[in-house]
Amino acid sequence: MGMNKNTVLGWATLIMIIMGLLLIGLGAFRYNETAGWGFGAVGVGFLANAWVFSSLKGRV
Repeated sequence: MGMNKNTVLGWATLIMIIMGLLLIGLGAFRYNETAGWGFGAVGVGFLANAWVFSSLKGRV
């Protein structure tokens, strides 16, 4: 069972979505001071990168 480029991008997209939601959740529920804003911003960045990976999936 080999993994081609589309499979790798699919797994990377899934992992980045999970990490993005986890970081946003940490920023919203765990850290109530300034650090929470940083966690939320990094989580949104992860979701943006996952969106790019998802759009590249059929084109690479």
